[in-house]
Amino acid sequence: MYFDELNISDDLLDALDAMNFEECTPIQEKAIPKILEGHDLMGIAQTGTGKTAAYLLPVLDELSHGNYPQDSVNCIIMAPTRELAQQIDQQVEGFGYYLDGVSSVAVYGGNDGIRFEQERKGLELGADIIIATPGRLISHLNGGHIDLKKVSFFILDEADRMLDMGFYDDIMKIASYLSEERQTIMFSATMPENIQKLAQNILHNPVEVKIAVSKPAEKIQQTAYVCHDGMKDKIVETILSDKTLDRVILFASSKMKVKELNIMLKRKGFNVGAMHSDLVQREREEIMLAFKNRRISILIATDIVSRGIDIDDIQMVINYDVPRDPEDYVHRIGRTARANRDGQAITLVTPKDWQHLMKIEHLIEKEIPKPDLPEGCGEKPEISKNASKGRHTPGRHGGKGRYNKRSNGGKRHGKPKNKPSNNTQQ
Repeated sequence: MYFDELNISDDLLDALDAMNFEECTPIQEKAIPKILEGHDLMGIAQTGTGKTAAYLLPVLDELSHGNYPQDSVNCIIMAPTRELAQQIDQQVEGFGYYLDGVSSVAVYGGNDGIRFEQERKGLELGADIIIATPGRLISHLNGGHIDLKKVSFFILDEADRMLDMGFYDDIMKIASYLSEERQTIMFSATMPENIQKLAQNILHNPVEVKIAVSKPAEKIQQTAYVCHDGMKDKIVETILSDKTLDRVILFASSKMKVKELNIMLKRKGFNVGAMHSDLVQREREEIMLAFKNRRISILIATDIVSRGIDIDDIQMVINYDVPRDPEDYVHRIGRTARANRDGQAITLVTPKDWQHLMKIEHLIEKEIPKPDLPEGCGEKPEISKNASKGRHTPGRHGGKGRYNKRSNGGKRHGKPKNKPSNNTQQ
């Protein structure tokens, strides 16, 4: 489907044309009409699928009609990190380039008091769209700098990451300030139990739009080491002793385990850093910058970074724990073998994890090799009949429109030179 087949304004089509966006991605094709119809929406889609445009375009279209209060906040967009908030703000600027009277303000932590004061002034003037991290918006609410009573659109982007970072209570507090008549849109890459709970609490009769998770890149060499819990530390130490490895992410399923591994590996002399939800924004940024700049060779992390890291030369991903959600496995190992490079993904599997491993193999439609353990790490345990019971063979999941070119006086002719940029993902 092409964008001009959607029921959105010519001004938005002008901006999309200038940004060389012509054809909808699958999530945009499915979500935009439902949002325009006024439905609450639960969208399941990975980063990079165009989900930001899937909610921004219909909301900008609605606000452009001018049927919403002036000098009031009409839309709140929640994002887990400053980086994502900035990216969304840039896309609002690009998509809304030709719209008159639609304003936005981004508010996020990790900066100085001057920035906070600038945000306060912007909020008190009543921007149409506020893009915010949860903690920062709570600070402005507590200071009385913003009134959310007239908000018509409440959007949560990367909701699963926000919950991983411990923002559930903040989100519910923000929601309590909003009108029950609002339209709520939530996007998440996965649908674990805590996301289902959040959806039940803040969405009203939502439609669900889901884009299937993509399969791991073929260049990823996947391996599963079957072991007991007590063998894991020795296996990790042995793998990381390879001197050629200097770009590794080690995923663990809890922040406590991340902290324990960080201490253990530092004592063993490895150059490591830890990333988890107990760190404040500034600390997370410092760790990530050190990893990007190679001052840290091994990043130990919870799923807080499984979708948030953008580094192309990761050599290896190690799953200390088997992810409970098979899609999390795909997100984790997708950090390696990027930009047409090779990569390795190693998962440590205890007998009690066997069913979870089978679910992963079913999703990726591939059996993961299970070789003997590295030398000096012991013998791999036998899997009991009960653990293997129910094993399955990996299966299968199961006239072009164009923009109307104006012939007289339209904005498509003689556009300003500084046209909106498309240097961010849809």
